[in-house]
Amino acid sequence: MDKIPVAVLGATGLVGQRFIEILSKHPWFEVEYVAASERSAGLKYADVVNWVLSNEIPGSVANLVVGSVYDVPDDIEIVFSALPSSIAELVEVSLARRGFTVVSNASPLRMEPDIPLLNPEVNHDHINLLKVQRRRRAWKGYILKNPNCTTVILTLSLAPIFNEYGIEQLMVTTMQAISGAGLRGVPAYLITDNIIPYIEKEEVKVMTETRKILGKLSERGKVEPLSLPIAVTTTRVPVLDGHMEVVYIKTSNEAEPSEIMDILENFKSLPQELKLPTAPSKPVIVRKEKDRPQPRLDRLAGNGMSVTVGRVEKMEELGDRWIQYVVLGHNTIRGAAGTAVLIAELYTKTMGLSH
Repeated sequence: MDKIPVAVLGATGLVGQRFIEILSKHPWFEVEYVAASERSAGLKYADVVNWVLSNEIPGSVANLVVGSVYDVPDDIEIVFSALPSSIAELVEVSLARRGFTVVSNASPLRMEPDIPLLNPEVNHDHINLLKVQRRRRAWKGYILKNPNCTTVILTLSLAPIFNEYGIEQLMVTTMQAISGAGLRGVPAYLITDNIIPYIEKEEVKVMTETRKILGKLSERGKVEPLSLPIAVTTTRVPVLDGHMEVVYIKTSNEAEPSEIMDILENFKSLPQELKLPTAPSKPVIVRKEKDRPQPRLDRLAGNGMSVTVGRVEKMEELGDRWIQYVVLGHNTIRGAAGTAVLIAELYTKTMGLSH
């Protein structure tokens, strides 16, 4: 069958490169347009991108001429956005008004009540907010958002536990890879031999986005955010790829570590049922070794789309029903471009687009 033509905006950045890498091998989608900054416009993609991924630049994209973010051709059906937050909202809204479906990695609009903030295995039903979005905004197209990279990894590990046992309190400390800040985000002199115990706006994103993602979609077409006390500390560590998070949860109902590991290990959701191309067969992988997960060993689990959980233990010192675990995921694949592609697959399948 003919593939669905797609565009990638912000194609020269790190997440943009991940989009190109994933989409170049995709059975449904084909990249037909790339856009970046004005200084790159009119030049071949291969001539302007500082390609840093281990695979070569895909030949199908290397010779595409870089265009403007505002001049997406009318025959494109889905636009993937890896734009900087400073311009993302303006560009994405203009494209949605023109009739494009925009799947965005950028943070603006994530918390808008009619914008789906999707982690597909966790809250795939929230895609129904598109009906509300169409009524409210009268756009010809749509905007769908994937969450912050840390939130994606966290909520994928929380969802099976939340669904089975409920969660009353949550505490998280992260150790986030430098790729999460982009190609030029953290100077080498600041991060080498160092840990930075603060990432601007990150902690608020994790708290608010987690509540929205785990919230319930009401019959009135509104997400009721989960009322959950959350404490978050985010840090930057000298690791290239892979965000690690230490998670403490107080469950609503008593749960043994062995039971938690079983539900995590066996967790599957609609993307697996639909056999979406980017969906990992096992969204959550459980390791029983005391020293796992580790970024170098586990970040590419499930082609980078699975998260790995280890050290599931009771924390009786904190009181009844407290559980600790460590979760790791690939921040630019599962935490960014990969989840956005999975969202587009879910949209394509549920909205009946050809593929």
